[in-house]
Amino acid sequence: MALIVLLAFSFLLHGSLGEFVCENLPTELCSYSIASSGKRCLLENYATDDGNVIYQCKTTEVVVDTMKEWIESEECVKACGLDRNNIGISSDTLFQPNFLTKLCSNDCFQSCPNIIELYFNLALGEGAFLPDICAKPRRALWAAQSSGDDTASPTVARVAQASAPISSSDVGLDCAPTSM
Repeated sequence: MALIVLLAFSFLLHGSLGEFVCENLPTELCSYSIASSGKRCLLENYATDDGNVIYQCKTTEVVVDTMKEWIESEECVKACGLDRNNIGISSDTLFQPNFLTKLCSNDCFQSCPNIIELYFNLALGEGAFLPDICAKPRRALWAAQSSGDDTASPTVARVAQASAPISSSDVGLDCAPTSM
């Protein structure tokens, strides 16, 4: 039912505006969406003069080459261990063992190409390769931390020590989007 409402809303939004624009999305659908331009949507918050917080959906400069006009399903958000109310885009969660377990699960890795593409690129920015992280999290995260790359997150060292191994048979590495 939720999927039908989501699809109906996305068709209505697209049809009435001619274009899927992040700024026109309700905040509940903003995170993990992609506009007609191929740019990712981002949930931001602002404090008003009276102390209230206002949430807005904004268009980023992060371009997804393989997808456009995409509103991520609630099933994928849940399967990948995400929260639609996340503010901004950050690789911090990528290096949390509990999140990594969900991200690398078959339900997420094989069924949610938008989320995998996002975290694949975030991992690259940290000097890591997502399929390697999923197959051998300790080794991959340690390698990213010890590569001498100053952009690697300090969190990498803590996760490399704390994360439990994930069997490569549990993770469908062959199903990663080919454009990566």
